[in-house]
Amino acid sequence: MSDRRRWTWAGGLVPTEVPSTDALVVDSFLLDRGAVRGLRRHRARFTRGATTLARLNESSVDRFWAAMVAELPVRGLWFPRVEAHADGSLVFWLRPAPPPRPETRLWIPPEPVVRQHPRIKGPDLPLLAELRNQAQETGADDALLLDESGCVLETGHAALLWWRGDHLCAPARDLPVLPSVTVAELGIPLSEEYALPSDLEGTEVWAVNALHGISPVTGWTGTGGPALAPVDTARLDRFRHALATAPIYVG
Repeated sequence: MSDRRRWTWAGGLVPTEVPSTDALVVDSFLLDRGAVRGLRRHRARFTRGATTLARLNESSVDRFWAAMVAELPVRGLWFPRVEAHADGSLVFWLRPAPPPRPETRLWIPPEPVVRQHPRIKGPDLPLLAELRNQAQETGADDALLLDESGCVLETGHAALLWWRGDHLCAPARDLPVLPSVTVAELGIPLSEEYALPSDLEGTEVWAVNALHGISPVTGWTGTGGPALAPVDTARLDRFRHALATAPIYVG
């Protein structure tokens, strides 16, 4: 395998420099010794965005994806990223995975965040990256996103779930949130809610994404953060183990 870490699709993967345009659609996943959790779901989400927003031909995306998978290493821990650009280019980055975050603190911005394409990963990433920078300046890891009525949606870079007794809850499906591959991989029914931050009082809250898996929310910065229940470590360990032992092997 080439020691380059970035390729552009041109009927094959060609080593390239940093693209000159911002990506319209992206997807990322954790690659652990040749194993990826939810790879087919990542592919479907990326293809849907690339064909609708970047207006790429599905067969081109399919060929690009197959070539990308063939390049994935079977050793090491990586965080690959695929991109679709407005000029029709498709880009594959192979990046070392940063360390997972065992717990998460969230910043509550003073105003709702309005995104242009909340159900597609990519076009709003510059805005979300800026929000994460602001969150980190307050001592948090990421920002909590609310809709204009104050309902909890997700974080800038993760889905948000919470427990009410034995029921795992998520934002109602008609709210503007990104479909989460990792949440889908949990494989259990979810109770849908229209929840304000105050409605999370006394619940255990999880931030969930491909890189960090399940990261319990342990605190807030900003105003209006509810008091949360202690983390049920036995339950958390069970779900983390279930995710870790049900990947799709691609190497």
